Amino acid sequence: MTPLIIAVDGPAASGKGTIAARLAQTYGLPHLDTGLLYRAVGVKVLADGGSLDDEAAATQAARGLDAAGLSDDPRLTTGEAGEAASRVASFAGVRAALLELQQAFAAQAGGAVLDGRDIGTVIAPNAQAKLFVTATPEVRATRRWKQLTARGSDIAFDAMLADIQRRDERDAGRGAAPMVQADDAVLLDTTDLGIEAAFDAARRIVEAARAKHGL
Repeated sequence: MTPLIIAVDGPAASGKGTIAARLAQTYGLPHLDTGLLYRAVGVKVLADGGSLDDEAAATQAARGLDAAGLSDDPRLTTGEAGEAASRVASFAGVRAALLELQQAFAAQAGGAVLDGRDIGTVIAPNAQAKLFVTATPEVRATRRWKQLTARGSDIAFDAMLADIQRRDERDAGRGAAPMVQADDAVLLDTTDLGIEAAFDAARRIVEAARAKHGL
């Protein structure tokens, strides 16, 4: 059986993580939120008292990273972790250290679902199904703001919007594997979609890709 690899890329708070998790559940595939890897690296650098501008420290943290149990670590869901991730992700050394780990995950026998910023372009360019999930910065900031304030975070909406815009610029502008839509990825704009409608659209994209590849 040919493995089904689903690549889900897009900017912060576009809904890509939720969509990827639902797709993995639907198709019975393992799911990797690659953003958690970068968050874990950033959090480790800060926990060790290091600077997020120190590429050597960040690369060392990436090389020693254990991917097991990351989804259960509450420290990785904070706004600070997201900002730290965006900063360390700009280092070529960090991306190289995490590349192998992600590619090995994508190469599992039955296939896999990965979401991130460079899955369809760098990690799994041969993925049969590629989605680029996006939404306006205002809508994405609103989603993330609601998420964080529900957890008791005290952040102003304007600060959240500025944070999202800053991360977009950094993600799209970095030299190492910048966030771009793969040529063969299907654009899914979730600005006006609730999660059910967004997931339904994503599932249709994957079904079309499966039909095209005879899967």
